[in-house]
Amino acid sequence: MSKRLILDAHLDLSMNAIEWNRDLSKPLSEIRKAEMHMPDKPDRGRGTVCLPELRKGKIGIVVATQLARYSPLDSALAGWNSPQQAWAMTQAQLAWYREMEAIGEMKQILTRKDLNQMVALWEDSSIPDEDKAIGYILNLEGGDSLVTPSYLDRAYDYGLRALGLSHFGPGRYAPGTKSEGPITELGKELLTKMEQYKMILDFTHLTDQGFEQALDLYGGPIWASHHNVRKIVPNQRQLTDEQIKKLVKRGAVIGGMLDCWAMDIRFIDTISDPWQLDIKLEHLVDHWDHICQLVGDSEHIGIGSDLDGIFGTEQSPWDLNSIADLQKYEEILDKRGYSDKDIDNIFHGNFLRFLGKSLPTG
Repeated sequence: MSKRLILDAHLDLSMNAIEWNRDLSKPLSEIRKAEMHMPDKPDRGRGTVCLPELRKGKIGIVVATQLARYSPLDSALAGWNSPQQAWAMTQAQLAWYREMEAIGEMKQILTRKDLNQMVALWEDSSIPDEDKAIGYILNLEGGDSLVTPSYLDRAYDYGLRALGLSHFGPGRYAPGTKSEGPITELGKELLTKMEQYKMILDFTHLTDQGFEQALDLYGGPIWASHHNVRKIVPNQRQLTDEQIKKLVKRGAVIGGMLDCWAMDIRFIDTISDPWQLDIKLEHLVDHWDHICQLVGDSEHIGIGSDLDGIFGTEQSPWDLNSIADLQKYEEILDKRGYSDKDIDNIFHGNFLRFLGKSLPTG
């Protein structure tokens, strides 16, 4: 049976390639073997993402990030000690994407025309999936690395099409997860500049106060690339019912994420075990169900897996060995009563429709 095309709206590919030193063009088994005895990070030898596994799972289009936090010397969070250093790291990450393009592994999507061509490629059954390039839309997760808002001009020129103001903790443009407070004055300036380019604003990681401000301040396209439901996992990182309704009213799509602590309130980072708690792929469907029932349709949900986003199999559903297992959702959703149209919406349709309206025409 042929696989459905999947669009994954959030993958930290270049961070894994540069900071984890993973050659993502290699098979997953080789990457894991090379890391087997490395003690520096808890997810060593437990990665789930590489380019061959994306092709195996027909995950032909991804939203791929640049990510580099600014962390002053007195900060408890890992990061770079100046915005200039953070910017330099994002440029190293950009260079990796360019190298993947140079060897035919990936292809950047800048416009609606590029998007349509990539969809056509992945729907062409005459070409084996293992021979196809992975299409990617470039997203900046957290604005810290933009030394000033004027740096957005340079970033847009090299293909940045989506941007989230915040990540974890304090931020130069907005505070993020596990912190509180409003968008900064610098952040308001950046929003004004983003709107001139009609860029996609990612609401993921904003504080509740920042969320409301961004709705009021920003008139361009918005989405929540990797977010689950606060009704099920009641912490500030997830979306309230009112936030979901407001996003949907603005035409946003919400990508469900597969970090166990965002799926099940019982899970505690670095302590819990997905096997012992029986956290599996189906848990995410509970979050999707909640959104569908809240808004009345399946047209505002999708996949934003965040797999290998500073975690691996130790913090992923136990029935997922690699990102290719996203294809298991076809059977899971079918058993839960979702129609073929619903499954297409979740796998790719909703994000493709959104991007078809939001990217430059080309």
